[in-house]
Amino acid sequence: MSNATNGAPPIGVGLLGMGNVGGGVAQILLSRVEEYARTVGRPLQIRRILVRDPDKARAVAVDPALLTKNPDDVFDDAGIHVIIEVIGGEEPAHAYLRRALESGRYVVTANKEVMAKFGPELLAVARARGVDILYEASVGGGIPLIAPLKRDLLANEITSIRAIINGTTNYILTRMAREGADYAVALKAAQDLGYAEPDPTNDVEGIDAAYKLAIMASLAFRTQVRPGDVFHEGITRLTARDFRYAAELGYAIKLLAIGRREDHAVQARVHPALVPLDAPLAKVDGVFNAVQVDGDLTGMVFFQGRGAGSMPTTSAVVGDLLNVAHGIAQGAPERFVWREDPAGAVLPMAEVRTRYYLRLRVADRAGVLAAITGVLGETYGISIASIIQKEMHEHDQTAELVIMTHEAREADMRAAIDRVASLEAVAGIGNFLRVEG
Repeated sequence: MSNATNGAPPIGVGLLGMGNVGGGVAQILLSRVEEYARTVGRPLQIRRILVRDPDKARAVAVDPALLTKNPDDVFDDAGIHVIIEVIGGEEPAHAYLRRALESGRYVVTANKEVMAKFGPELLAVARARGVDILYEASVGGGIPLIAPLKRDLLANEITSIRAIINGTTNYILTRMAREGADYAVALKAAQDLGYAEPDPTNDVEGIDAAYKLAIMASLAFRTQVRPGDVFHEGITRLTARDFRYAAELGYAIKLLAIGRREDHAVQARVHPALVPLDAPLAKVDGVFNAVQVDGDLTGMVFFQGRGAGSMPTTSAVVGDLLNVAHGIAQGAPERFVWREDPAGAVLPMAEVRTRYYLRLRVADRAGVLAAITGVLGETYGISIASIIQKEMHEHDQTAELVIMTHEAREADMRAAIDRVASLEAVAGIGNFLRVEG
């Protein structure tokens, strides 16, 4: 042990879970004992690790005496000062986190679902007990996002967040764009490489990104945005031709998580969107994530990096641990106080205004365009920016049209699409996507 920490009592750590991330945390803490002791001012000591099966073979070698399947062995250990939760899911993780805070322990978690659903509750418990819960790893893996929103950007009024925050879907969309592959082919490639789960629903339907946006928007706009407040739409309707047409029009297609401050409300939505090719987010490919934050003082701030994987997430977890451990060692740990703006209602998706891309197949005959533009413009007040005929289908005498609109209200656009789809000359609506400038 270094001279700077010689004789200093250790800071005890309890670890809940030892999967990919938990194993990475244990490995780093055990391999960098001296380095972290110098950084913190006191040594860090793993005292207990909660696992489902203590006898299971593991890639990381730890003392078997540390392993337990009884959570009481962790919570009843008076020598544990910080509890790290990396088991994932809502329960029992939520109950464990609350129990840890109520016992007066500091907590570090990577759990996006629990923090999205119960973040303000857990922060209130932490405040009442004089401790804190740190959750940098819950959003963006190793990309620093939570700390900047909590501290570094606090002087700003954040006007918007736009993010690519799910590596699985970004990889799938990148394959579709580069190779002209359809969704099912790109998904299979992502699964074969281990980027997508056998059941990819949470990723491809935008649920994972909605959890993360709820966390970021709550911090950025100083209000409580719950997962149920976030509109989410997945990528399963996208086809290779959407990417081809978007590129011809000067756009990429990305699954965006968008938070935006309105006059007295907040937008919170996750969906595929057309993004101009020269925009920074359009250039974020593969499994990389990126978050663009716009503040009134800083202007645009851009964060990019690997958003998933055991090592980036381990980096964020251990970084939070070192932060809180240093505070414990100095006798003055930093605590984040939740301040909610009561005026921050979430705007219903029906009231959101944006531009739209509409792809549809119509009969190749006179009068069709007039009928469609009449519905959009005269009935619903939707102004058309351009109409381009893309393909002819000789076998049934139909043509494919791509319509780009000016800004319109979501409710009006959806009603207009339903009316257009009912026209006798319209063979089908291929897709409709929002456009983010």
